[in-house]
Amino acid sequence: MQASPLCRVASLHIHPPVAGERLLEAAELNLVADKGIQEDKRYFGRTNRQGQPSKRQVTLIEREVIQTHAAAPAIGDLDPGQVRSNIETTGVDLIALLGRDVQIGEAILRFVEPRTPCHKMEALARGLRALMENGRQGVIATVVRSGRVRPGDVIAPIVSAGPSQSAPN
Repeated sequence: MQASPLCRVASLHIHPPVAGERLLEAAELNLVADKGIQEDKRYFGRTNRQGQPSKRQVTLIEREVIQTHAAAPAIGDLDPGQVRSNIETTGVDLIALLGRDVQIGEAILRFVEPRTPCHKMEALARGLRALMENGRQGVIATVVRSGRVRPGDVIAPIVSAGPSQSAPN
C-alpha cells in the first residue's frame, strides 16, 4: 500500500493533569519507542502486570469516523480531542492497518488492536459508546521508532521488503 498525500494527521492531543478533564491540544508530540508520548505524563512509560511496555502507548481515530458518529441522532458536533484520542487522522482506514507498522511524521507506530470505548464516551453523548463499539473508535498503537509528529504529517504504511534476492553475477 502506497502512502496517499491525503492520509494525514489532523490534530494532536494529550491527557490533562487531572483525570477526566478534556484532552489538551498539542502542536507536536514527541513519541518515544516502547514508552509512548513524552508530553503525556499520565500515560508515558506505563507497563503491564508483567513489567512489559504497555500496548496502549498512542491512540488514533479517523476524523471521518468521528463525523459519522456526530451525524447520529442525539450525538451532535464532536470537537477535536473530545473523543479522547491522541492522534486524529484524515484519509486513512486505521482498522485496515492493524498489525502493520506505520510511519507518522518521524515516528513509526505498530497498530496493535481496535480501541475499546470507555464510559466517558457515554458521558459525552448518550449512545456514543454503543456507536463506537466493534472497531469504530480507532486503534491503539505502540511506538516502534521514536520521532516527532505534527499536524499535517503524512501517514504511510511501511512496505515490508519481500524475500531477499541475490544480486545477479
